[in-house]
Amino acid sequence: MRWNEIGSVTCSVARTLSVIGDRWTLLILRDAFLGVRRFEDFQSASGVTRHVLVDRLRKLEHHKILRRIKYQEHPPRLEYRLTDKGTDLYAVVVSMTRWGDKYMSDKKGVPLELVHKDCGHVMSPELVCSECDERIAARDVRTRPGPALKRARK
Repeated sequence: MRWNEIGSVTCSVARTLSVIGDRWTLLILRDAFLGVRRFEDFQSASGVTRHVLVDRLRKLEHHKILRRIKYQEHPPRLEYRLTDKGTDLYAVVVSMTRWGDKYMSDKKGVPLELVHKDCGHVMSPELVCSECDERIAARDVRTRPGPALKRARK
């Protein structure tokens, strides 16, 4: 299978990768969650070339993850804002951050701390069951075919 065909696979991970599965897109999302909104700021924060940044921003806009909003009339200036669909990717970015903090940090420590606004404490997000609120890990979950996979197998 070719990379450009991965979005048609009956797999949510593959379909997600078809939209956000490259390094520049993930760094753009990281920066968007850190409050970056303007083209030049995305470019300087990530070091991405202009043409790659244009391509990734267009793709994120096409998939309704980011939207362009005019913040100045004269001269016209635009910024990029996360949509609801975009903010739903927060768990993905935070999970990658948590993994990186655990396995990729050096002796200096983690680059950023996550502080819960309500209580003010540094926190480490955890995956919990939506039904019983218990903390879960990979070994606590099993999978079974869902409706789309059952149809694809027929």
